[in-house]
Amino acid sequence: MGRLKIQDLIDSTSDKKKDKFTDNIRSNLFINADLNKVEADFEWLDIMEDTIRYLDNILRNPNRFIINEEEIVKIELARRITVESIRHLSKHTNYIQKIEDNGDVKPSKILNTLKDESFDTYENRLIYTLIDNMRNFLEIKKKSLITESSLKDIKKAKYSARSNVGKEKVFIEVNYTSSLVDKNEPKGEVPVAQRIQRLDDDISMLMNSDVYKTLRKLHVARVIPPIKKTNVILKNTNFQYAMKLWDYLQNHVADDTKVVKYNKKYEENGILKEYMNNTFLLDFLAMDTLSEVDSKEKEVEVIEQITDNLIQRIVELNADLPLTTLKEKIGDKIAVVKYKKEATLAEIQNTISTHIKSYLEKIENIEL
Repeated sequence: MGRLKIQDLIDSTSDKKKDKFTDNIRSNLFINADLNKVEADFEWLDIMEDTIRYLDNILRNPNRFIINEEEIVKIELARRITVESIRHLSKHTNYIQKIEDNGDVKPSKILNTLKDESFDTYENRLIYTLIDNMRNFLEIKKKSLITESSLKDIKKAKYSARSNVGKEKVFIEVNYTSSLVDKNEPKGEVPVAQRIQRLDDDISMLMNSDVYKTLRKLHVARVIPPIKKTNVILKNTNFQYAMKLWDYLQNHVADDTKVVKYNKKYEENGILKEYMNNTFLLDFLAMDTLSEVDSKEKEVEVIEQITDNLIQRIVELNADLPLTTLKEKIGDKIAVVKYKKEATLAEIQNTISTHIKSYLEKIENIEL
């Protein structure tokens, strides 16, 4: 950006006049600032959407272990006779009721062994807890109904001022309004509201899995940090993605949307008012160029200002010279320039006189 022309106007105006105008300024500035800023972060939505399929993989192939339940029951209630049942009877002969002549043994009671699979493992409880955390986090987000970032910034100012330079009185009144309204929706083909609804459906699907429903019926204990780093959690790819989501939810609260909102009305007496007073001065200088009454005075002021600036520059460049020497050099230069100007004018006058004289001689020699 080039030099502002207003700067030339400022430089060409005497400091005395500018100072007089500025000292006489009496002004008021009233501000009305209205701001409503919402910064919504949708990183949580991206991470959850990416993790759903890995949680589904875990629930389709859950960790499990075999539970052996042993119970002494009457022989007629025994469902299955196993090798363990025979071994137990051989050690507890008091349960033998009768031995037949052919050697058959008829017990009164027998050990009954039941084998059952259980999903109540640490890894499964971890995923069960994670799904619950996802549901709670999503419900809070849905209540806020914030699907985009937004900004509403409205600034209003009313400035009035008066001043005078001599008999000239100056008054100004300015009404300023600035309005910025912007909405920043996350980039993507699918709207955020639709993505949230789809995520809600996916979490419901996970909660309807056999593993989740079984653990809920068992009222298993929720997993609390710190997490045990079992081999499955450390090495299984599905669990690695699950732990990434776990860590994120642990470090972020559901209401982490940043909201800044205020409405301020006040009289400004600081730097902003000083800026406006300076602007008032610029307006005065601009409008003052329309006046022709004191044009000669302005010309003299401009010449004086330029001369002052020039002398100041010369002094700065020759700071080491004594004052008497500096005055002599400046005087000599002025004399040379003035002599050149006078000499030039004399040459011009002499040339013109010569041509006029020659012309008159020619006229006299013409015979009528």
